[in-house]
Amino acid sequence: MTQETGSREGLDERVVLVAAGLADLAVDALGTGFGLVRGLLRRSDAAHLAADAERDLEARGRLVLDRYASPPPAHLEVLARHALARRAADGG
Repeated sequence: MTQETGSREGLDERVVLVAAGLADLAVDALGTGFGLVRGLLRRSDAAHLAADAERDLEARGRLVLDRYASPPPAHLEVLARHALARRAADGG
């Protein structure tokens, strides 16, 4: 049962990543994409291209979500943690 829950969460994450990648791609390439897609569909290696496109969209979706979904850590907090880690490593 635990594996099913974990795989379901992974599937949900992939769906969100692909959707975010698709949205970002649509915003960037709406005007010029139609001719390119028409040419790609006529190719004999369309299945391979579709798999590559899915991987690219997942990566693009991950970048979009990383850019907008989570706020960056506070700069002073990061510096304070580094200072504490350095002091602990130096023994005092």
